[in-house]
Amino acid sequence: MKLSLFSSLIVATISLTNLQACAQPQQAIALDTSANKYQLELVSEGIQIPWGMVWLNERELLVTDRSGELRMIRDGKLVEQVIQGTPKVHAQGQGGLLDIELDPNFAENGWIYISYSGYEGEDEGYNTSIMRARLKDMKLIDQQLLFNGEPNTTTTHHFGSRIEFDKDGYLYFSIGDRGNRDLHPQSLEYDAGKIHRINADGSIPESNPFYNQAGARKSIYSYGHRNPQGMAMHPKSGAIWSHEHGPRGGDEINIIKSGANYGWPEITYGINYIGTKITDETSRKGMEQPDWYWVPSIAPSGMEFVTSDKYPQWQGHLVVGSMKFAHLVLVKLDGSKVTGHSKLFEGAGRVRSITTHPNGDLYLGIDGMGIYRIVPKA
Repeated sequence: MKLSLFSSLIVATISLTNLQACAQPQQAIALDTSANKYQLELVSEGIQIPWGMVWLNERELLVTDRSGELRMIRDGKLVEQVIQGTPKVHAQGQGGLLDIELDPNFAENGWIYISYSGYEGEDEGYNTSIMRARLKDMKLIDQQLLFNGEPNTTTTHHFGSRIEFDKDGYLYFSIGDRGNRDLHPQSLEYDAGKIHRINADGSIPESNPFYNQAGARKSIYSYGHRNPQGMAMHPKSGAIWSHEHGPRGGDEINIIKSGANYGWPEITYGINYIGTKITDETSRKGMEQPDWYWVPSIAPSGMEFVTSDKYPQWQGHLVVGSMKFAHLVLVKLDGSKVTGHSKLFEGAGRVRSITTHPNGDLYLGIDGMGIYRIVPKA
């Protein structure tokens, strides 16, 4: 796979200063030979869009299906009964039942966190919401709405929405620009186009960067985002990393900083889907450069740092799903610096979600195919 002529011309016009200010863009991506040591093993079918996954324990995996169903895989088999009590979702376009995460103190308090495109709020339409609940007898109980993005709109794309806890117990989540790039991402008056930070109970930390700024949404942690659909905590630094969809080109990996502006749509390495320019600028003072970007777009989804010694060639690096090219991407790291990437399992399918079993095994949720485990070849 090579860059198109048009995309190559875009990259060629980037100034040397800009290249030094950020990680290098995607080069032609080759199949990583380390993938020859492993294969994908089907665990379960029956989940069409496995948007989010989380392990309750060594036996039970919870999986959100974007259609609105919350399913359980127990001992490698899909439980026939659908978990009851999920929130009402707007399952259209990119919306539906989205990400899922456990409280850092789950063993003591049992809280499970879910993001979804919901009808909460008074305005017509829907937006990204965050709720928590406990699971008992295949039913969500003790439900609490923690956050509802405002304002609601009737667009059916760019909801975000990954969720992740950091080492201090703060909950981060993303909301895409909801299709209004000219208004939402650069304005602190709107929740869309942002990464937010709240406490586990839904209250807002007073240490948030815009907490005391008049007119700003207090939960905002960073802004200028397009549509982040990957989020993970770096296992050593504790920093929150995110990736987001660009338009046509310009998908990004960003290390999230408090109060930082990531530039969308004022700066971007992408163009409109019809081939026209969004902006002539790829950098601007006061706006962050991506730590890595892709031209052409890979349509990234899911994101996981590989910490397991079961995959020695990948340990210490990052894996990201590519929905556009139907493979897994190995993002190579030197500490917190991205140094390159390669593709794994070419033709595997639209990798939507990634999670690590307590024993270190990597699991993939692949659209229309089901849940797979990465295992050594026999």
